[in-house]
This record gives sequence, C-alpha cells and structure tokens, in this order.
Amino acid sequence: MSDAPRGGRFDAIVERLHQLHPRMIDLSLERLARLLAALGNPERHLPPVIHVAGTNGKGSTCAFLRAMGEAAGWRVHVYTSPHLVRFNERIRLAGALVDDAALADALEEIERVNAGASITVFEVITAAAFLLFARTPADLCVLEVGLGGRLDATNVIPRPAAGAITSISFDHRDWLGDTLGQIAAEKAGILKPGMVAATGTQPDEALAAILAAAERVGARVLVRGRDWTAEATASGLRFADAAGTLDLPRPALAGPHQIDNAGIALAAMRASGLGLPLAALGQGLAQAEWPARLQRLTGRLAALLPPDWEVWLDGGHNPGAGEMLALHMAGWRDRPLHTVVGMKLSKDAGGFLRPLLAQSDTLWAVAEPGQHLAQPVGDIVAASGGVARVGPTVAEALRAIPRDGRAARVLICGSLYLAGEVLKADEA
Repeated sequence: MSDAPRGGRFDAIVERLHQLHPRMIDLSLERLARLLAALGNPERHLPPVIHVAGTNGKGSTCAFLRAMGEAAGWRVHVYTSPHLVRFNERIRLAGALVDDAALADALEEIERVNAGASITVFEVITAAAFLLFARTPADLCVLEVGLGGRLDATNVIPRPAAGAITSISFDHRDWLGDTLGQIAAEKAGILKPGMVAATGTQPDEALAAILAAAERVGARVLVRGRDWTAEATASGLRFADAAGTLDLPRPALAGPHQIDNAGIALAAMRASGLGLPLAALGQGLAQAEWPARLQRLTGRLAALLPPDWEVWLDGGHNPGAGEMLALHMAGWRDRPLHTVVGMKLSKDAGGFLRPLLAQSDTLWAVAEPGQHLAQPVGDIVAASGGVARVGPTVAEALRAIPRDGRAARVLICGSLYLAGEVLKADEA
C-alpha cells in the first residue's frame, strides 16, 4: 500500500508532508483545527454526516450506509482508511472516487495554507477530504474514524446527523488503552450533546463505557437487543426498532458478523432523520460492496489452485476479527479449509490466530515483498505455537497447500496491508 497515487507530483507532495511532523500517529485535534480555520472551516459546510467509530466493522458499516444512500439516488461523500491499492479509495466524492488532479490540487492548496506548520499526514488527508466535500454538492457524508475517536482527526466535525459504534476489540493499545473499557471510551469520544448513535453487539465492559460516555455528554445510544434487533432469516434479514419491523434482503457482504454491521447501519440511518425511503434500505443492503471483507478472489492467485477450489480474502487483523472469522469458518467445514496469514508488526498475532486454529486444516505464515511493516514469518509461526507452516509468500503457500482430490477453500487474512498486496497480485 503506497501513501498516494503514483506519479512525480504525488510523490513530491507526500514526501514534503512527511517532513512536517516527526510521528506518523500523534492523536490531537489542535493542529487540524488550526489548519481548518485557515481554510475557512470546510468541516462546517458538509452535507449531513454519519460518523462511524469502532474496532471491527467500521468499513463494512460505511459501505452499507453509502449503498443505502445511493440506492435512493442520493449523492454520497465517503471518507475511509486505509486504502488497499490506490490512495484515491479513501475519498469518494458524490459517488465517484476522487481523481488524481483534484486530490493533488487540494493537497497543494492545504500545503500552501499550512505554511510548514507541524501536522501529521493523516490530518492533512482529512483536511483535503473536508475541503473537497465542502466544495462538491452531496446529500450525505459518511465519515469513518481513523484511529480511536475522541482525538481522531475526523472528530473536529460539529454534531453529526447520527453516529455508529461498531464492535470493540483489543487493538492500538499504545494509543487507546489496555482494557476494553478504556478503548471503548476513546471510541465513544465521537458522541456529542444531543447526538443519537447506534451500537451493535458489544462486550459488557465496552458497552458500559459507551453508555457512560453518552450519559456524560447528553447523547443517546441505540443498543442492539434493547433498542433494535437484527436477525438472519431464511430469505434475508429482519430488522426491528421503535419505528417498526422490516423484512429485508440478505446483506451482500458475507459472514454472520455482517448482520450486526448491517443492523448498526440501519439503526443509524433511521435515527438520522434524513428520510431515506424504505425501499432504499433493502436495496442498499443487497448491493453493498467492500473489498477484502470476505471477498472471493477469481484472478491470477486463485488460478494457482484447482478450478473447483475457492479462495477468499479478509483484512481482519485483531483478536475480535479472529473470533468473527472463526464463526464464519465453522460454516465452511463441508470442505477442507486452509488459512494463509500475514500480519503487521504491531498486531497481536497470537490473539488473532487462536480462534482460527481449530477451524484450519493447515495454517500458513506469509509476508509479501511489498507488504508495509510485515510481521516476520517466523514470528507468526511462533505465535501459532509452531502450527503454522512457512509460506513464505501467498503464491508459494497456495502452490504448497496439499491436494487430495477434494475441492477445498483457502482463506487469506491477517492484515489490510497484506490484502492490498493480494488484490494487486490477483489482478495483475
């Protein structure tokens, strides 16, 4: 995953931006607030915003929200991170990915206004998104938190139309805390007075912290099982809240955890008061797309295996994601299942792998040549208790997986950075 679209102009901009602050991550709102004020506060001139925080499921929830809006004919801005293949994936302007020229122009304008002041690259990217969003008419803006919530750059916005807090798990402990309660409190920092936010299934400690944060600021949280329900049915999904019960199509994104994400998106959209037509809710669920979330591969990497095999890709990378994947993998036991794992250096490989071990016929540790901050293959093997075999790359692992004549499945997972490299290799 590169920092920007390829080309001399972009490379030069990004190189200069990296020189403006000594750290890639430095959670604060002060630097960005100063820059946005100098730009005329574009964050105050956005269409209605739905702000999405959480550990796992943020991107999927954003994808459902975007698809619902677009199914109604709305123009939808979306800001997400990180990107998988091209930097432009982070910023969607009124339904289309930002083009290179518009993005470069925005970054250069921000660079001039910033005048060399200290600021992180993510803060500059967020400012660019707000500037582009404010200048392009739209009906809805979906903002995904980058890291945490309380001090994340996206949290400079005024009170949004609604919020969403997806599943909380252990991740980014260096910045967010060592307990689920501390992490959840940081995520709940997006809550503002008078705001309504939806949350799904949460550990008790995380939910208590979210509700306490809401009470402190005077926000209201719609909790799954108390304020709304969502369940898979034979024909799709049944959602119910105070406004009534809806029988909807099955979510397009695979996995039982997507019922939770779809329900959060539905609850947040209905709480926003934006008046989305009911037909668009179901159409959005059925049409949502989000790469590297249990995405089936059909390209060059998949061709390394027999034609009756399936190859799936997921960017999950923390213990909570491991548990969600294991639940889905349990429904795949009609075939042998082989898991290929590559992870980022800072991630808890043992916590992620633990629930996957019982569901995997073989486990393979990999690190792609272009994978950002890849965890060494030997460390992944050690984290698996010596169970994992050395890939050492995805392609080599796929070639080495044993074949006994039966159709099988392969799941490649462990890192969004790995997912980006896999998507490039599968399409090359």
